[in-house]
Amino acid sequence: MDDVNGQESKQTSASGKEPNILRAAIGFAIYAMLTPALLFVSANTVNWPMAWLLTGLALLSIFGSRIVVALRFPDLIRERAGYRDAEDAMPMDKLLVPIVGLFGPMMINIVAGLDHRFGWSPAIPAVGQGIAVAVIVLGYGISVWAMAVNRYFSAVVRVQRERGQVVVTGGPYRWVRHPSYAGGLAAGLAIPFMLEALWALVPTLILMTTLIWRTAMEDRVLMEQLEGYADYAGRTRYRLIPGIW
Repeated sequence: MDDVNGQESKQTSASGKEPNILRAAIGFAIYAMLTPALLFVSANTVNWPMAWLLTGLALLSIFGSRIVVALRFPDLIRERAGYRDAEDAMPMDKLLVPIVGLFGPMMINIVAGLDHRFGWSPAIPAVGQGIAVAVIVLGYGISVWAMAVNRYFSAVVRVQRERGQVVVTGGPYRWVRHPSYAGGLAAGLAIPFMLEALWALVPTLILMTTLIWRTAMEDRVLMEQLEGYADYAGRTRYRLIPGIW
């Protein structure tokens, strides 16, 4: 069943506590502005057109996806704001959330900025940068699309029984089981080429490895705990990359 036909929220959060949405929104806004700013701080310049383009695309994706979620699934905003209090979330995943969503992107931007500042990487042909931009737009678009169709797009790995979670099969979930991660993976790998900062591939590959590990963990939890997911996995064979995995 596509999640747009799913049930409405039955309580405020998994823990029953009222999430502090304002605090979560302020923290999110600070993160969304600070992370791209690290590009320019570490590069010691604001005269970097490709970095400005990446910043614009990233902010459009970040804030656009949240606006879409707020309009379509306001109950999901509450669920995501209270993820720290989710008692049924895996403790390991609560540690992975800031690594994947905060520290990893920050480190990538710092290394990319330093690479640009000191000229560590060779120039990338304009056509190569253009292809990288297209991949980033596609990746961000897939991630936003996944959030737009998934009422249960939690910040942590858990089955939301209190919200009547069902299997999501619409939108990009028709092709891979974790399309948001797939989009993030594609965009993340393209960013160093767009910025001509190939040393940023080092933290990128570390982050991508962590993301793949988290994907496998989430898939296993859903397979074991979410009714109908095993059947969906039988029809939609690939987790992240069609034809590969």
